[in-house]
Amino acid sequence: MIDPVNEQVWSQLITALPAGLAEQLRSTNMQFYQSDDYLYVTGGYGRSDIANDHITFNLITAIHLPGVIAAVMNEEELNPHFQSLAHEDFLVAGGHLKKLGDVFYLVGGNKFMGRYNPQGPNFGPGFVQEYTNAVRRFTVNWQGDTFSVNFLEPFEDADNLHRRDFNVTPQIFPNGQEGLTAFSGVFQHNLDLPFLNSVDITTSGYMVNDDFTQYYNHYHCANIPLYDAEANEMHTLFFGGIAQFYDEGGVLIQDDDVPFVRTIARVTRSADGSMAEYKLPIEMPDLLGAGSEFIVNESLPRYPNNVIKLNELEGDTIVLGYIYGGISSSAPNIFFVNDGTQSTASSEIFKVHLIKSTVTHQLNPHSTGTLKTLLYPNPNNGKFLLEFNLLRPSNVVATIHTISGQLVDTVKLGHNDAGMQYYTINLANRLTSGAYLIKLTTDYEESVQRLWVVD
Repeated sequence: MIDPVNEQVWSQLITALPAGLAEQLRSTNMQFYQSDDYLYVTGGYGRSDIANDHITFNLITAIHLPGVIAAVMNEEELNPHFQSLAHEDFLVAGGHLKKLGDVFYLVGGNKFMGRYNPQGPNFGPGFVQEYTNAVRRFTVNWQGDTFSVNFLEPFEDADNLHRRDFNVTPQIFPNGQEGLTAFSGVFQHNLDLPFLNSVDITTSGYMVNDDFTQYYNHYHCANIPLYDAEANEMHTLFFGGIAQFYDEGGVLIQDDDVPFVRTIARVTRSADGSMAEYKLPIEMPDLLGAGSEFIVNESLPRYPNNVIKLNELEGDTIVLGYIYGGISSSAPNIFFVNDGTQSTASSEIFKVHLIKSTVTHQLNPHSTGTLKTLLYPNPNNGKFLLEFNLLRPSNVVATIHTISGQLVDTVKLGHNDAGMQYYTINLANRLTSGAYLIKLTTDYEESVQRLWVVD
């Protein structure tokens, strides 16, 4: 237990708790939500001595916070303040647990059984991985000091809800309705890359938003929802983490190794429902944010779903809350060279202030553009797949430039019909190793991205 104001810390070992509960509490990627005095924790992935393997846990645990706080501070018994129920639908890690009204929403995630290895499920002892492909819904019912769970009809979609390790953030939609938005997540069905679209979730169902493309902050990271009621604008801030794209000098960089990033970005939903992405003029102080959480300042005015009421914040500098936990990485791309020393658990807590000023955030034009240009793979050896979308028939030309702007090559792609377009471009014998800019020009829109060529 941490007091960030007076900088005090209290702790107590969980070894005195029942073995199954203690194993869940030391797992990773649990889902959790605080409702009144109870913190509800579901699932999680970790080592189980009982199962003698790494498993995803099937528990929902209700933690009575006032009781736990007193027990930890006074070194008293913890067990009376924990209750658990087992159910296969809680066998989830890497999803999110939220609440709208009286209903809990367990969004996305996966069941992972066995020890993880980057070579895949058939390497070594192997593992089993199953995505939920769903938003599972349930209510918690208390009778005295015990609780039960009642499951409602889930929302299921194997194509669009096939996501884990992402951000699910409470929202106020343009019609004033409270809901949730699932941003990005992994992995696409046909590519080991993040989703770039989002999914809106309300009490009546869900809607996939393919009109917006999110390029920054793809993995789970600390995020803050703020709603401007006067302008009817929903702002969501994202802090660092892992992403397939980042900005460098105003140019969008695509890295299909999906590195750790320092980007702090904002996604804004306007009154007409359109969404745009902006890069803030500051970054995380290091490669931080992946797996971190934002803990809100409880004195702030909020809607029932915990969106902060931006118009009611008083003063020029407001403490919004704290960023806690997550991964601290020593380099952007460590996945395939990681021997356990390249990253650590972050040992810092960051206080987050909202400062009212006239500082301009940098619009990512790709997020509002319609071309949705992508290169696969990137980096490459000069041969790559160029993917883009046309709203209407158009002539298309791709030009390759040096970083300084000198024209290197022109590829005329001819007249194309509306819809998704896929072209294999082979410049392997014409481009040397290094960084280039590829500019896609249509009759009505342009896009520019960084192209990496390696030997």
